Amino acid sequence: MSAHPIAETIQMHGCRVVLRRVEGCEARELFFLCQPLAEIADVGPQAEAIYRAIVGVLDAEGGSFESVVSETVFLRSLRTNLEPVRLARHRVLETCAGASHRPAVAEIEQSPLNERACLEVAVQAVLPNTPPLRVDNFEATPACGCAECARLHGLRVHLGDEARLYASGICGQGNDAYEQAQGMFNVAEDLLQQAGMEFSDVVRTWIHLREMDRDYGDLNRARRDFFEMRGIDPAPASTGIGGGPAPQDHDLCLGLYAVKAENPHVRTVMTSPTLNEAMQYGADFVRGMKMVEANKVVLHVSGTASIDEAGMTAHPGDFEAQADRMLANIAALLEGQGATFGDVVSAVTYLKRPADAGRLREKLHEAGFQGFPNALVAVQICRPELLCETEAVAILPRSRG
Repeated sequence: MSAHPIAETIQMHGCRVVLRRVEGCEARELFFLCQPLAEIADVGPQAEAIYRAIVGVLDAEGGSFESVVSETVFLRSLRTNLEPVRLARHRVLETCAGASHRPAVAEIEQSPLNERACLEVAVQAVLPNTPPLRVDNFEATPACGCAECARLHGLRVHLGDEARLYASGICGQGNDAYEQAQGMFNVAEDLLQQAGMEFSDVVRTWIHLREMDRDYGDLNRARRDFFEMRGIDPAPASTGIGGGPAPQDHDLCLGLYAVKAENPHVRTVMTSPTLNEAMQYGADFVRGMKMVEANKVVLHVSGTASIDEAGMTAHPGDFEAQADRMLANIAALLEGQGATFGDVVSAVTYLKRPADAGRLREKLHEAGFQGFPNALVAVQICRPELLCETEAVAILPRSRG
């Protein structure tokens, strides 16, 4: 089992596509990012081009839209972009094989650093060695009666003796962020149980907060209370980051990835001598999680910023030093599992100040953090003084896993 050593960059349908492949014993897995080219100006045509490119990549790889397990749609503006994107997606997919397929879709207001792009879309697809891909859909009990919550579902995928659950856009009801977060975790638990899983099977979460500075503390209190009540130990890898959820009636939302197998897989908490444990300052997630799956050995690197060994922000006010420390922390987490940046197959890099985009790209290039899809977006980060953060997925050959 191996990852393609270098990303393939493709231009099709007015888009730039950055693709990494993973060849496993059960399936080929694809990680790719679609970005509109400069000549396409408006959101509708950009979205149509992106979804035509997604279908084109899947066709070229011997799959179809039924191969997609997750999409993350990074939107410049929910208010003006969401509906045109959905309409364009529907127009493209209604004539495609697998048009009725429902992957986990996260639609988040996180502005692409490419100022001409109204959106970018990151995709993960699974092409089984023995088709077709076996999937089940599960409908969660919605948090409220809003149209967005009514769309909530989870996609369970079967590979060998393993079941994976992908879900996004999970919201909870409440008068404040603490109550909404508690409700969000309860809805997620209901969805997991419908799929024959428990919250302890969750490997990775993504939590998006509309008002990061206001609500991050309440999220951490709610998450700690929920995990303590359920006995979740170790906690999953996670990213808690600024971003507007599609449901306007909710202030935060949850995405998750869970895995369960007949013979439980080996999980290893990833640590680094350059970082303390997030739980020590009240954020219940691990710095990374290594998972030996049926198809691959995967390293889930949590959202990682310029944090030092004591859990303090390193280099406040110095963007370049923060970027260096962020990348050093990620490198150390990977090195602890025998991996390097060359094993990364997908990433998202978050930037607080769009004006730092040029310097960010220089820093990523200097460090060799390239050769894979990496969405660069502008967001609020969990501490006011933090200026950048990155999450990543790396794949190891089984001989190193």
